[in-house]
Amino acid sequence: MSESDQNRLKRLKMRSWRRGTKEMDMILGPFSDTELVRLNAAQIGLYDTLLDENDHDLYQWVTGQVPTPEAYLDLLTDISKFAFKS
Repeated sequence: MSESDQNRLKRLKMRSWRRGTKEMDMILGPFSDTELVRLNAAQIGLYDTLLDENDHDLYQWVTGQVPTPEAYLDLLTDISKFAFKS
């Protein structure tokens, strides 16, 4: 049985807010609440894969402390801009 789009978004939002670190909760949670509905199917799939990454790595990528893997570069650039907008 296939997961509905609505259930997938709910699952991704829950996983975004319940990470291993509070910092990533506060970065991915708000992003997921407002931006996931704007992503296309391929971007949603990539976001789903991104959530399997280690929080320590994610934090370093999104804050620019360590170069982001090419596969995630566009998505994490968007997440970083969203999280750290002035």
